[in-house]
Amino acid sequence: MKKLLCVILAAAMLLCIPVSANAEDGKALSFGDDGKFVILHISDPQDDRYAAYDLINFMKLSIEKTNPDLVVLSGDIVEDSRVGDVGIDDESGREGVTVDNDYAATLENTKIATDNILSIINDAQIPFAVSQGNNDYASGVTNEDWLKIYSSYEYSLVKDESADSTGRIDYNVEILGADGKAAFNIWLMDTGKNNVNEEQIAWYEAESDALKTANGGKALPSFVFQHIPVSDMGNLFEECNFWDEGAVSEGGKYYRLNHELANGYNVGAMVPGETTEQFKSWKKQGDVLGAYFGHWHTEGYTGVWDGIELGFTYGCEFAKPDPYGIRVFTLYEDDIENYDNEIYTYEGSVKKGDARFELQVDTEYAVYNNFIEEFFAAIRNVFALIAKEIKSLLS
Repeated sequence: MKKLLCVILAAAMLLCIPVSANAEDGKALSFGDDGKFVILHISDPQDDRYAAYDLINFMKLSIEKTNPDLVVLSGDIVEDSRVGDVGIDDESGREGVTVDNDYAATLENTKIATDNILSIINDAQIPFAVSQGNNDYASGVTNEDWLKIYSSYEYSLVKDESADSTGRIDYNVEILGADGKAAFNIWLMDTGKNNVNEEQIAWYEAESDALKTANGGKALPSFVFQHIPVSDMGNLFEECNFWDEGAVSEGGKYYRLNHELANGYNVGAMVPGETTEQFKSWKKQGDVLGAYFGHWHTEGYTGVWDGIELGFTYGCEFAKPDPYGIRVFTLYEDDIENYDNEIYTYEGSVKKGDARFELQVDTEYAVYNNFIEEFFAAIRNVFALIAKEIKSLLS
């Protein structure tokens, strides 16, 4: 009888093993039969428990438009405490999840605000990854509770692997090739309220080395997604005169995108400067093809600096002015380094009944909805007319 019981228990254990493995395999990412893999990048939804009508529509339309294999959200899932939204949701004038001196109420608000967004992705049965943003920290919710929130969704890939002393949530997600081995990797880095720290960089380098070893000594091609950008983005700009097309004021000087390096739409500018430690680390490891950020909301441009592609993706907080948008990557297993990278802007609105996504077509020195740029454009036109008249008088 005891032998029979042992046999039954052993058989039960054997049956349980593949079930557990299959459950884990269910989250595995891999290139499709067509050799493609699509990543949808969304940043800064930054809303409260009363989600903007257009944010919900934005999330649904973005998935319908791109049919992604993975959704990456680069932070600021919730707004902490700012007041100011009017006419965009079911509770005009209220914004933010934070309730002073009431952690339980703040946590409940955060869960609802997060669910407004993540449930749409989860219901579509699409795996998703998230990197934390500064407003997620400002809400007051601990990363321990954030991890519990994320883990409550079946298709969440969020985990904490870095074990740094500040409790940042850093991890990587691999995409498997046809041979079942890792063909591509995605780094999700937690910039906290400012940027990554030395411990996080050390973790990244150790994990990058491990992936390289598993890949036969070759660096595994990777993307980085994080909320706050590296200041190396400033190297995509060039100093210019205030009357030059595309000029944006920053620190008492004027800069514009250097079109030998970058293209897209911008409202602000970053200043060229020294290389950051994080960028040096990417170069040292040799695995990062591109790094993409949010945080600024109104920036939608891409460029290459020192061999690494850098990109700002628009936000989608509808309590702030447009533009709103998404970034879409299409990876090709047989040609990893030649991926497609497209930006789409959200146009129209739910109220008007004309909401849609349109492919951003970059034009020469385009500064999106920037009244300062329009002012300088008018001045440039005046100077051009004066120059034309002077030339006419002298001829």
